[in-house]
Amino acid sequence: MKTHFLFPNKFKILGWILFIPSLLTFMLASIFKLDIDKYLNIKVFAIYQESIGQKPGFFKIIEDSFSYELITILIIIGGLFICFSKLKNEDEYTSKIRYESLVWATYFNYFLILFFTLFLYGMPFLKVIVYNVYTLLIFFMIRFHYMIYKLNKTSNDDE
Repeated sequence: MKTHFLFPNKFKILGWILFIPSLLTFMLASIFKLDIDKYLNIKVFAIYQESIGQKPGFFKIIEDSFSYELITILIIIGGLFICFSKLKNEDEYTSKIRYESLVWATYFNYFLILFFTLFLYGMPFLKVIVYNVYTLLIFFMIRFHYMIYKLNKTSNDDE
């Protein structure tokens, strides 16, 4: 079966290597309120920047901490590799499970956004929106791998 838009299976391992440490770093920094902005200060190109004490402007080279940006990049790339790498035995049924898991994760993710929009305000709401950058991939990853686990368990039970 031809699988469009999926990475080769070996990308899944690389995805886990990128995803787990960066997600743990992000979670620990969030839970323990660690200031990782003081690390990895480099000059970066900004399409637009507006900081306290600086004149806002377009297309500037600024000095900024690249810590959270790096963590975000690693979580997203790792998550994409995990979620969208072929399985060793990719067939039409696993493609169906992949599709259904993506739809389910999207519905669930936006249901949570609607819920928190109605019942959460201020900084807690802003934190939910920040975490939302990762949640669609995480919900998809959990549901897809759970459904594949169930499929493998039932096929092993049948044997």
